[in-house]
Amino acid sequence: MKKLLSWNVNGIRAAEKKGFLNWLEAEQPYLLGVQETKAEPAQLSGNLLNPKGYLTFWSAAERKGYSGTAVFAREKPAGVSYGFGIPRFDSEGRTIVLEYPDFYFVNIYFPNGGASPERLQFKLDFYAAFLAFTRQLTAKGKAVIVCGDVNTAHKEIDLARPKENENNTGFLPEERAWLDRFFETFDDTFRLFHPEGGNYTWWDLKTRARERNVGWRLDYFLIDKQHSSLAADSYILPAAQGSDHCPIGFTLK
Repeated sequence: MKKLLSWNVNGIRAAEKKGFLNWLEAEQPYLLGVQETKAEPAQLSGNLLNPKGYLTFWSAAERKGYSGTAVFAREKPAGVSYGFGIPRFDSEGRTIVLEYPDFYFVNIYFPNGGASPERLQFKLDFYAAFLAFTRQLTAKGKAVIVCGDVNTAHKEIDLARPKENENNTGFLPEERAWLDRFFETFDDTFRLFHPEGGNYTWWDLKTRARERNVGWRLDYFLIDKQHSSLAADSYILPAAQGSDHCPIGFTLK
């Protein structure tokens, strides 16, 4: 069994000050995908770049203090790649892929569509590029495991107040339709094990929504349907503090 974790930390330097490395040492995942790092490697401490027992891989956005992803790996991968090969998406540092003998690990931070109609279209275009990219990976025959902040709640069960958010980005029909398309070829691993509601991964800090559990499930572990039998467990770690998101976990057979 391998424990894989994913966490949108909302700033890796801030997370480090709030105990991120102690959390990593306590959890000891085989792989950890981190999203929204908001930093370039040159800005990071040696402890973040080279934590005990881990190799790290970083992808920063061209824009300072924005987006960005990282992977912490206990074992050296056979290969590492960054992005989709599409400059308009890759310039935001949203995707890292590690290849292992039996699977691909895709850590990804999907765009938020809230800033403007143009950013919503960028998000939908990113979804389309992601789907094409993962179809290329699944065609190679290995298991494909995707983790990250998808920035959309799929079903009404995935957010506390669906009716109030029908016209808000993150729960728009066109965004949810893309998730329907993802789940034609991928399983939402959390729902394989937890069909019930009330489980969220993001809360609005301004309204202290976490205390009331008025949240959204925006973070996912996906596995291609051909290999979903390799999923042993999928879960949320709501007790972990330090971000407006909490970590999620996945156990790989």
